[in-house]
Amino acid sequence: MFMCPAFLHRNELMEKKKLDVFKKRLEERQRELRHNVTRTEQDGRAADQDTAQDIADRASSSYQKEFLFSQSNSERQTLQMVEGALERIREGTFGECISCGTEINPKRLEAVPWTRHCIACQEKLEQGVLNQDTGT
Repeated sequence: MFMCPAFLHRNELMEKKKLDVFKKRLEERQRELRHNVTRTEQDGRAADQDTAQDIADRASSSYQKEFLFSQSNSERQTLQMVEGALERIREGTFGECISCGTEINPKRLEAVPWTRHCIACQEKLEQGVLNQDTGT
C-alpha cells in the first residue's frame, strides 16, 4: 500500500505530539518520585534519631521505619521504570514491548506510561514464565 508523503509527515507529527505528552507526564512523575524518595529518606533518618525510651515507642518507631523503607523501595522501583521509559523515548523504542517487540496498546500506555511490556508478556511475567531482567 502506497502512502502519500504528506500523510506520512502528518502521521509522524501526531506521533511526536503524543510522545511529547508522554514525555511531559513521565518527567512530572519523575520529579514527584524523586521528591517523595528524598522526603521518605529524611523521615527515616528522623525516625532513627528518635530517642524512644519505652518498648511501645521503640516498636512504633521500628514499624514506622519499616513502613517508610517499604514505601521508599516501591517509589524507587517506579522511578527506575519511569527513567527507563524516558530512555526508551530518547532511543525511539517507547511503546514497544521490551520482550516481544510488539506495540503496547495505547490505552495501556495512557494508564501506565512507564510500562515495559504488552499485556500478553506482562501476564507471562506475573506467571513467572518470562524473565523480568532479560524479557525472555
